Amino acid sequence: MVTTEAFDDWLRRLKDPIAKARILSRLISAQFGALSDTRRVSDGVSERRIHTGPGYRVYFSRRGEILILLLCAGDKSSQKRDIQHARLILSEIERGDRT
Repeated sequence: MVTTEAFDDWLRRLKDPIAKARILSRLISAQFGALSDTRRVSDGVSERRIHTGPGYRVYFSRRGEILILLLCAGDKSSQKRDIQHARLILSEIERGDRT
């Protein structure tokens, strides 16, 4: 699993320790192939809902069978903006403009 700086910054700023623990737990389970409660939101970008707090969402892209690239995250209130941000990050990565 690989994360972007945008995702790392978001997780670092998250103040709710219970939400952070639940999000990290879901990410660990994803490393073992458990990707429940996900849906594709645009070309190459999927959303995983975390049922805690204001309804957190983690946006990711799969690369091959193993790698999951965590693009960014947010909550239900910022969902549309977060999806656009995830698409932008993914396109920059694909062009080689971002690592």
